[in-house]
Amino acid sequence: MNFQQLRYIRAAVQNDLNLTKVANELFTSQSGVSKQIKELEAELGIEIFVRRGKRLVGLTEAGHSAAQVIDRLLQESENLKRLSEQFVQADKGRLTIATTHNQANYVLPQVLVRFSREFPDVEVELRQGSPSLVVDMLLRGEADLGVATEAVDGEPGLQTFPCFTWEHVAIVPHEHPLARVKSPTLADLVRYPIVTYTPEFTGRSNIDAAFASAGLQPDFHLSAVDADVIKTYVKLGMGVGIVAQMAIENGPDDAFATVAGSNKFFKASSTKIAIPHGALLRNYTGRLIELLAPHLDARSLKDSRRLTTVHQPDILRSFVDRHDLRFGAGPRPILRSAISGANPA
Repeated sequence: MNFQQLRYIRAAVQNDLNLTKVANELFTSQSGVSKQIKELEAELGIEIFVRRGKRLVGLTEAGHSAAQVIDRLLQESENLKRLSEQFVQADKGRLTIATTHNQANYVLPQVLVRFSREFPDVEVELRQGSPSLVVDMLLRGEADLGVATEAVDGEPGLQTFPCFTWEHVAIVPHEHPLARVKSPTLADLVRYPIVTYTPEFTGRSNIDAAFASAGLQPDFHLSAVDADVIKTYVKLGMGVGIVAQMAIENGPDDAFATVAGSNKFFKASSTKIAIPHGALLRNYTGRLIELLAPHLDARSLKDSRRLTTVHQPDILRSFVDRHDLRFGAGPRPILRSAISGANPA
């Protein structure tokens, strides 16, 4: 038995039993993957996969249990590497953050500026994508931690912790009729086309739920993953924008008026941190979590397994009260760390 065989098993499960994808991901041949899996099964004396001819079509009952054990073994092997790094280079290394555009652009800048000053020898990489991609990158070990609003909750392979709450707001150009209404209602919004996030992004479910609860059917004229794109089309008069409040608070948005009281139209959302279950956190990873969620017990951050016992306040602080996250109008801060990442498609 060797770790490479275990990696083949885990990759097969993660890639829906497609051995071609496994071979491409692990830079080997499909026949080599199949051979190594069969050798491991022979050594263990059990069949891990159900086969139809040469194809893998499912996990056996023993295979389900074996896959769970393999996940734990590979997690601990990665922890062993981190443990070595923790003592050899405590304040040097690489930190990969999987996150959405909204968090990368409006939440993380001030935090990462402070982080880079404390850890100038840590290279930071931002990998931006959809919430489901954030989950996928964490489960595949491609990211150390994730920051998102949706999708990370309820995933058995991850631990999640809330950072702060935030609300959506409706925005319009200053000359728009809604800018002059003192006490608008949700019904006033649906008189106009709506420009907001796509269903998977940035608390869109709370927006849909608010309209449904009021018995209203809005015209979602345009949806996007990027608040800056939404603001562009609102500026061009395509409709009323509904965006996360940090996209207005943390940006030069003199071109827009916030519809009065619109932050109360929708249920509050919360930004969350996600980390793989059982991961051993580097010192600097724990510090970043502390900066994002200062209500967590800093003494527990060295071992993510202890975070489940940390007291969580009944009411989180809201984004508007987190002055450490806000940078107001003007240009974005320039980070010292090397930050990279492609925009989501």
